[in-house]
Amino acid sequence: MSYEYYNPNPAGKSVGDCTVRAISKALGQTWEETYTGLSLEGIVRGDLPNADSVWGPYLRSRGFTRCLLPDSCPECYTVRDFASEHPMGAFILSMPGRHVVAVVDGTIFDSWDSGGEVPVYYWTKEN
Repeated sequence: MSYEYYNPNPAGKSVGDCTVRAISKALGQTWEETYTGLSLEGIVRGDLPNADSVWGPYLRSRGFTRCLLPDSCPECYTVRDFASEHPMGAFILSMPGRHVVAVVDGTIFDSWDSGGEVPVYYWTKEN
C-alpha cells in the first residue's frame, strides 16, 4: 500500500472536486472528460456533478458496481487497510463527509494522504 499525490485539475486547484479526481483516475480519463460527463449526468438528473445520485449512475453506466463495507468495525477499517487488501484493480471509495478517493492497484491516489479516513462503500469494475 502506498499513497501518491494526484491532482489532475487543469488549474492545479483543490476545489472540492475529489469526486472528479477519483473517477478520472479510476477510469483513466482526463479531469475535463470526467467533469463533462458528470455534468451531463447531473443535468439529466437535476443535481450537481458530485452528488451521489449523479456519480453513482455515471459509474454504473460504465460497468461499475457498488459494494458496502462490513459494519463490524466502522471506526477501525481505513482507506489504507482497503488499499492493502486490494493490490489489484480500480476502486472508488466514499467516506462520510462526502470525500471520495481512488485506489488503483493498491495505491491511494488523492491530493492529500487520506489513508486514515474510514470508507463506507466503494465502486469497482469486474474485468
